[in-house]
Amino acid sequence: MTPALPVLRIRRVGQRGPPLDLPRYETPGAAGLDLRADEDFALAPGERRLVPTGLSLEIPAGHEGQVRPRSGLAARHGVGLVNAPGTIDSDYRGEVMVILVNHGREPFQARRGDRIAQLVIAPVVQVEVRAAEELAASDRGQGGFGSTGR
Repeated sequence: MTPALPVLRIRRVGQRGPPLDLPRYETPGAAGLDLRADEDFALAPGERRLVPTGLSLEIPAGHEGQVRPRSGLAARHGVGLVNAPGTIDSDYRGEVMVILVNHGREPFQARRGDRIAQLVIAPVVQVEVRAAEELAASDRGQGGFGSTGR
């Protein structure tokens, strides 16, 4: 027997036109659900913009939403996310917004309904935070950026 999947409840909010398709997995093996722009917009080279999706989420407890760039937009146009991945906490109920940036050399135009990002629902673990005078030793120690030689 297959365990029940967690449920992602979605509410349409602030729609700027006819209802858009709800996010869905485009293939059986897809990790992410596509998020769509809820308005037309343009991004000049170097410009960033907060793009509304027209959606509010009820992410299952113990999970987060990770907003990630779409590889096709990045490869073809240099368009990505400023904060990748962006995190949507399970208790956030506002409209999901995507912070896009144009790293390309040409202006980027998008239409309402275009797929602009992916949403991955992932489990998270919360921890108990404790102050400590010392931390356990490790092989790496305090070696920082590039210290592993890779």
